[in-house]
Amino acid sequence: MIGSRILSEALRRGHEVTVVVRDPAKFSHRHHNLTVVKGDVLDAAGVAAIVKGHDAVLSAVGPASEVITEAARTLIDGLTRAGVKRLVVVGGAGSLEVAPGIQLIDTPEFPREWLAPARAHGAALATFRRNTTLDWTNVSPPAVIAPGERTGKYRLGTDRLVTNAKGESRISAEDYAIAFLDEVEHPQHIRQRFTVGY
Repeated sequence: MIGSRILSEALRRGHEVTVVVRDPAKFSHRHHNLTVVKGDVLDAAGVAAIVKGHDAVLSAVGPASEVITEAARTLIDGLTRAGVKRLVVVGGAGSLEVAPGIQLIDTPEFPREWLAPARAHGAALATFRRNTTLDWTNVSPPAVIAPGERTGKYRLGTDRLVTNAKGESRISAEDYAIAFLDEVEHPQHIRQRFTVGY
């Protein structure tokens, strides 16, 4: 859901995009600025070969928890081998704070079915935070992200969940993609995590 919106936003802005998927035959999106290649995000050598010569790598890996955690390591390794400095990744909301020292994942309302991917995203973020060679950015969504309207409006936060006046934390996947591409084009959070919401 999120990756497809990021792709659409990148193409809308005129970027040339290489999409890496496990099975190109199952990928139906077509565009004159789009190249689709087969690859495995868990293969660092393969990542290096594919991304070499690109300006940036955008990652929307998920939701399998074991893939999220390992992908952080292989992306760092692959990009380093390829000499690509810029990495922008879709993060998780679970590690965002709702109060000082209390993460969203620690609240009673946090859905149990999302615990494993939330923990994996937290571990991936810790892996990125230890890296000092890449210009990485981790973009955490709010508590609720779903397909919706592309308004072009959003608010930014850092490690604290962004909420509105009603206490809701949400954004459309389309507006999340806008915030994501804005960071790609105009970096403001190098080697940092930030979050978005309405």
